[in-house]
Amino acid sequence: MALKKEPEKHVNHERWLVSYADFITLLFAVFVTLYAMSQSDKKKAEEVMQSIQQSFGMVQPGAPSPKMNVIPSQQANIIPAIKPEISIAPGSRSARSQAKTRAEEKDFRQIKSTIEAYLVKQGAQSKVALTITRRGLIVSLKEAGFFESGQAQIKPNAYELINTISEVVTQYNNPLRLEGHTDNVPISTSQFPTNWELSTARATNGLKYLLKNFDVDPDKISATGYAEFRPLADNATPEGRAKNRRVDLVMLSSEGERGEP
Repeated sequence: MALKKEPEKHVNHERWLVSYADFITLLFAVFVTLYAMSQSDKKKAEEVMQSIQQSFGMVQPGAPSPKMNVIPSQQANIIPAIKPEISIAPGSRSARSQAKTRAEEKDFRQIKSTIEAYLVKQGAQSKVALTITRRGLIVSLKEAGFFESGQAQIKPNAYELINTISEVVTQYNNPLRLEGHTDNVPISTSQFPTNWELSTARATNGLKYLLKNFDVDPDKISATGYAEFRPLADNATPEGRAKNRRVDLVMLSSEGERGEP
């Protein structure tokens, strides 16, 4: 008796759908991962980083993930933002001051170069002038950059420059003098009857700001006003009068300190 012949099987032309489905699944997983990585959830990002580090044996499970710094801390320079007005505890001043060194001529040259480089970077060369004399380093803060005409309050947009200059200067323990100067144009207001009051008030406001926000010993800083009587230039011209309206921050040398009262 002859065996019954089985019908011939047809070729399945839809097997490609299996591979296509696998490809779509993998593609979906890739996009989900990319979407998850694009989210700004810091906690999730840290968890992903820690998981990757564990997978590559960089850290042990359960150990905290190492802190990732975009800018190395040792390369971070002074940030010239407005310092919050927080008084420094008096007891902490003396210990820090004792660790400071005294700046002399070579240090004055370095300080001058540092500040001048910053002024060039900020485009503020016209607001500050620096000179080195036998008396020490003189940082002249010109009225146009730091005060309104006839006013003694420091301009809010001038604190960035003041903070940067003060950070550099107060790294040393040299005595500091703030000296106010005006031109010879008379002033007569209820607040400032003469240029004596105006020049002294500007210097005193600078002194109070340094004491409140920087590590300065009160017994090594003073303020005075000279009105129009110590000009740098001739008051006969507008340019000369502009040079004379200033507050000088004087960082005294050893010789300069001996000549002080």
